[in-house]
Amino acid sequence: MIIIADSGSSKIDWRLLGADGKIGQANCAGFNPYYQPMEDLRKNIKEALVPIVNETVEKIFFYGTGVSSQKNQDLVRQTFLEFFPKAKVEIEWDLLAAARALCGHEPGIACIVGTGSNSCLYDGEKITGQVANLGWILADEASGASIGKKLLFDYLRKKMPAPLAEQFHKRFPFTREEFLEKIYQQEKPSTFLATFSKFIFQHLKEPYCYKLVYDSFSEFYENNVMAYEGYKNLKVHFVGSIAFYYSDLLRQVASDKGIAVKNILEAPIAGLTLYHQNFER
Repeated sequence: MIIIADSGSSKIDWRLLGADGKIGQANCAGFNPYYQPMEDLRKNIKEALVPIVNETVEKIFFYGTGVSSQKNQDLVRQTFLEFFPKAKVEIEWDLLAAARALCGHEPGIACIVGTGSNSCLYDGEKITGQVANLGWILADEASGASIGKKLLFDYLRKKMPAPLAEQFHKRFPFTREEFLEKIYQQEKPSTFLATFSKFIFQHLKEPYCYKLVYDSFSEFYENNVMAYEGYKNLKVHFVGSIAFYYSDLLRQVASDKGIAVKNILEAPIAGLTLYHQNFER
């Protein structure tokens, strides 16, 4: 059996490729070793994965956020080996998952725009270039966390149009102090900020919301895609909830900048499953 995991800040998608060709699946809470203890991953494996594994696991491909360092890779690998001691465990970052799912074996620019954001230049086999990822506090342009942060800033500073601010308050009836507590004192602040994206999407016809998202996408293209040499000659692909649900506007901004966007997926797991079915068995 082969296990494939796509791990993000919000959730983990699991796929199990059985020896008979059957595909199993599971979902659980997300995991990032930079912000969470390894016990959280251990709990996810024990509760979501172990109950549905019914044969020897030979290979595990774990794609995730926060696994670029050797230290975190070793911690994640050891955690899997506690449950599946005979498995060969490959730990890769979420960018390679995006590139493999979106591009397969063709060159292109693979982008992640979900709770967080990232991008890379892919030659069809490996990642050959990347704009530095600085996380949700410094960057993550166009991500749910970034858009949510801008929205909340305008709301708390009373820069948001009054009618829209009233509707926002009805949806999120928190005081300034409660908002700040959720961001500065509770777990997963980026995930909390990203929850505002649904409100923005539902009010996208409002000029304020439209401009907020348009400018955020423009910022992403300028700071990420347009930083790669020859970007106009490459297909640009996206994966992530923000890219998927705002795909029309994402393509519009790209068109305005002369950028060709091809695939937009909500999640990479289906593409990863196909990739490993074709090339790893």
